[in-house]
Amino acid sequence: MKALIGLTSQYSYRKTIRLTSLNSTYVEAVKKAGAIPIILPIVEDVEAIDRYLDTVQGVILTGGEDASPLLFGEEPIREVDTICFERDKMEIQLIRRALERKIPLLGICRGIQMINIALGGTLYQDIYKQVPNAIGHISAYSIGGGYHTIEIKKDSILYEIFKKEKLAVNSQHHQAIKDLGKNLRVNALSADGVIEGIESTDDNFILGVQFHPEAMIDRHKEFLNLFKYFISHCK
Repeated sequence: MKALIGLTSQYSYRKTIRLTSLNSTYVEAVKKAGAIPIILPIVEDVEAIDRYLDTVQGVILTGGEDASPLLFGEEPIREVDTICFERDKMEIQLIRRALERKIPLLGICRGIQMINIALGGTLYQDIYKQVPNAIGHISAYSIGGGYHTIEIKKDSILYEIFKKEKLAVNSQHHQAIKDLGKNLRVNALSADGVIEGIESTDDNFILGVQFHPEAMIDRHKEFLNLFKYFISHCK
């Protein structure tokens, strides 16, 4: 039986209409990897979150808005300008309650950041303001191909998936992990030292990547293996 994978969503706006939305590349990646995607609308009550978790065998925290610095005890700097407090609040609860149930988590871009915050970590609010000698991390032209490289640690999930110590990835973010959350370890870095991947140090399955593998699978088939690996741990 195919696993049901929950995908977090975001609000988008069309004139005066507020929509629940998700880039279809996430949905297609889950389908191609052999599972059934379920989009999870933003909800506020814990009972609804628990019902989501009653249904799914894995959760993918997707990309989107900036994470609010208030979540890790800081006031926002000027470069932080797109925040959805309702989504932040829901995802923190979703992550923590999923881990209580041993439900596997995959965090992509914003998703890796939210996992880190939920486990007590912090972020660089803006890489270009706060990381000395930062390389480019925002490719506005296309995220279907590689933009910069990452160095992958050999004793890691990412190395097990890609069998490479160096990998070209896309990039579309200006925030990044600063201080690691509890029971997390780094598995990949970019040339400027920005964290590009994390995984769990305990028996929970957590994999987080700062890039967008779902957007690369059409041009670079190997990125589908990341979703296949994650889904293989969702029972």
